[in-house]
Amino acid sequence: MSLNFSYDLAGNMMLHTMKRFFAVTSLIWCLGIYTQAQIPLPQNLEDGYPRIYITQSEKKELEQLISKEQWAQDVLAGIHSRLDEHVERHVGDPEWMVSRLMMYWKTRSSNVYVNGIYYSHADGEAPVPTVRYTGSRDYTTDYVMPDLEDIIPYMDDERGLYLRNKTKEGKPLEWVAQAETGGIIHRHNQQIIGLAKDAAFVYWLEGDERYARFAMDIFDTYMMGMYYRSEPIDLLNGHIQTLVGLTCFQVIHESTLIEVAELYDFLHRYIEQNHQEKISKYDATIKKWNDLIIKNGVPQNNWNLHQAKIILKAAMVLQSNGHYTDGKGREYYINYILNETSARQWSLNKFLAYGYDFENGVWAECPGYSQGVTKDLTHFMVDFYNTFDHNLLPYMPVMDEAVQMLPQYLFPNGQTVAFGDTYYGPVTTEPMSDMIRIAQKNGDQQREITYTAMYRLFGEGQEGKKSQKPRAEIASFFASSPLELNPKYEAGNRGDYLTQTFYAPNVSWHVQRMGEGQDGMMVSLNGSLGNHMHANGINMELYGKGFVQGADPGKGAGYLQPIYLEYYSQFPAHNTVMVDGASSYTEMLSYHAFDLMGEYPKSAQKGGYYPHITYSDVFFLEPETRSDQSRLVSIVKTGEATGYYIDIFRSKKQRKGDKFHDYYYHNLGQTMKVMDESGQTLDLTPSEEMAFAGGHLYALDYMWDKKSVKTDKDYHVQWKIDMPQGEEDVFMSLWMKGTDGREVFSIKSPPNKAFKEKGRLPYEVDEAPYLTFAARQHGEAWEHPFVSVFEPFTSDEGRSIASIDGFEDEKGSSDFVGIKVTHKSGREDHVFSSKDGKEAKYMDMSSDAAYALIGKEKEGGLIFLMGNGKVLKAHGYAITTESIGNVVLTYEAGKLMLDNEVTVRIVHGKRAKEFGAGGFREIVLD
Repeated sequence: MSLNFSYDLAGNMMLHTMKRFFAVTSLIWCLGIYTQAQIPLPQNLEDGYPRIYITQSEKKELEQLISKEQWAQDVLAGIHSRLDEHVERHVGDPEWMVSRLMMYWKTRSSNVYVNGIYYSHADGEAPVPTVRYTGSRDYTTDYVMPDLEDIIPYMDDERGLYLRNKTKEGKPLEWVAQAETGGIIHRHNQQIIGLAKDAAFVYWLEGDERYARFAMDIFDTYMMGMYYRSEPIDLLNGHIQTLVGLTCFQVIHESTLIEVAELYDFLHRYIEQNHQEKISKYDATIKKWNDLIIKNGVPQNNWNLHQAKIILKAAMVLQSNGHYTDGKGREYYINYILNETSARQWSLNKFLAYGYDFENGVWAECPGYSQGVTKDLTHFMVDFYNTFDHNLLPYMPVMDEAVQMLPQYLFPNGQTVAFGDTYYGPVTTEPMSDMIRIAQKNGDQQREITYTAMYRLFGEGQEGKKSQKPRAEIASFFASSPLELNPKYEAGNRGDYLTQTFYAPNVSWHVQRMGEGQDGMMVSLNGSLGNHMHANGINMELYGKGFVQGADPGKGAGYLQPIYLEYYSQFPAHNTVMVDGASSYTEMLSYHAFDLMGEYPKSAQKGGYYPHITYSDVFFLEPETRSDQSRLVSIVKTGEATGYYIDIFRSKKQRKGDKFHDYYYHNLGQTMKVMDESGQTLDLTPSEEMAFAGGHLYALDYMWDKKSVKTDKDYHVQWKIDMPQGEEDVFMSLWMKGTDGREVFSIKSPPNKAFKEKGRLPYEVDEAPYLTFAARQHGEAWEHPFVSVFEPFTSDEGRSIASIDGFEDEKGSSDFVGIKVTHKSGREDHVFSSKDGKEAKYMDMSSDAAYALIGKEKEGGLIFLMGNGKVLKAHGYAITTESIGNVVLTYEAGKLMLDNEVTVRIVHGKRAKEFGAGGFREIVLD
């Protein structure tokens, strides 16, 4: 195989080809997704060494590249700068660096024992020092590894490890138990192996045996120490036993094996010439390591992908099957990843079929992880195409859906939704650029236009902002050339990629949005289905005036930390309703979805609907208390810069005996006020009622400064983001309908940790209390639901709503909700919501819909939305259907406009007409 070269615009020559390994990975991955047939193994695999990044026959071309190109010279110089002092020292003191490895130097333990997520002890005795196991699955620790010169040589002491305490002044060195050291042991060893890998590469490139001896002494010590190490044993015989690797608690983090494989690849010729007798043990160690990664792990999420990458990289440095008595060589491991499915390592086709919704392209994890998987897969396609000049995209049609749906994660300010273990931030654009590369290489003009439009809109400039200077790493010599966009292809419009509603049932996520930027509006609802999810019931994220104000809190800490397990992943940390202080279920991989009962417009619909009102109606069975929960959320846009949200949350236990239902809402801001209808501050007093005491969740004890008051009157809550002088302040206003049995709370919650970059936020969100409002309904909350209206606004604009009032069904329906919203413009909106399908009446208006909005403008314009109903009557109009469905009718400037998903009959005075289902269009009544 020969390397192909290409030139970027600056004239710098880049190696156009990644090595065969990456291409084989792509081929393996892609060809197996849509068929259950065996995927053929790659033919004509390289027999000599090196072979992962480059072959021996290609060495001269690399040498020419380095001699001609400054960037390549800089990369090599950077490697030398990092490495040379250690190699020079090694000549006179060959034990100095080797002795800094974390090993069982004295005890030579062959058996390692863990106690759940923590290291316990080691025993057994090998003929050589063995590799020390890491301290804990939880990487949280007060300690850091000292600088190399401060590490005690051959450290193996019954007191533990001599490390720096980063929490104390001066970071003093202290003895610490190994179980308290997190993951620093295996990561430290990986850094030293990385130096040996660099040395092996420099030796192969330049022929200086000093580098070979440095690399060999480290490699041999480590590999022989691993040869005599056995699989760790969990004393609890629990879940951890199915996750552990040879160096750390999770096989997904066994990336030291990748470093080992690359080191071995470049050093192999030296070993053949000088230490041939050791190759069988090195190979046996790699095979044992691979076998354990296959045996352990998690197949149903991104672990499977990352384990496969480690296994395949290690497989590439092994010899063919026939070389080994057990028949397990390079082809065996490649075939295993391709075609074999075991309990914890699935074949690639099964893995992708499990994870993707082929209808909408959503991967079944929280948004951060979903985007990562899509990015990894498009990278594979590009690497394969560059190496073999073969386009795999036709074999992977789901990737078009997967890439094109990514903008659906975006709020109007360009931040993605962040439910589950996700952070707020920009959408990943690398899959878009990968698709451009594929289209350019294939001459696929339409795809290039499509993805260039996406990339210019969402990503142009992101890569340019990153340093274009290659890093001082071996891989930099084999990187792809920079992306070049066709100047004739323009940026797209957000409406080309974002729709007014979007529903992904495989992650139980529904979004409604209108508009862009500062004045855009968006609400995101999610249940708990898929991986890296939280126990959050029907959770809501709410946008307003440039910020995700009702933001998810993030994961807060490591997954094994108490504050993550007991607070950040639980109901009270989210904008949801908890029942009897007990609502909870398994976080992380969760199976609790909501059912979408109704929405307007239809998910992913790009036209033919009324654009100023959306709604979603979802139902959730809260499993811990067997409670029915229903949440109806609507966006009502009343002007270019004005609009409001409606939130109706009903909750009740199926078996009765409801103690209380708690509605939580957290909003950004430095201040929060809880007021009565007149705007006077409510007299809240300290309360200990919302606490773990009484048999409730631990999460409640992470919240503090709790104050409450009981009231049956309407009340109003307001958050303020106090912006710097000269900028308009940002507010969120919440009106909530009062009812018998209601108690309201102001609370301070642990900080929101979901904003890695605070952007325009004027305070340290990740350090400040997250200001929280809670409403407790004593008894059931189905006939006494939580009825809310949210309005975001700025100090310059002020509120557009003049008043909000509730009203009752004149027919006496107990589960009916009625809201009247009066605007300063003179517009009046009446909201009807029924759960029993009975027709409710108020004044001259009536409806049986799950959600109906009747709007009347000051100038006489009318808006009627009937969501999942059969009857709506108001202002002289009667809208009826034979079957339940959505209907929107508007009257403005003498024109009637209609959107009806079902056949509808409209009567106005003496005029009446029936209309078949159709999109938003002008109609005329007879």
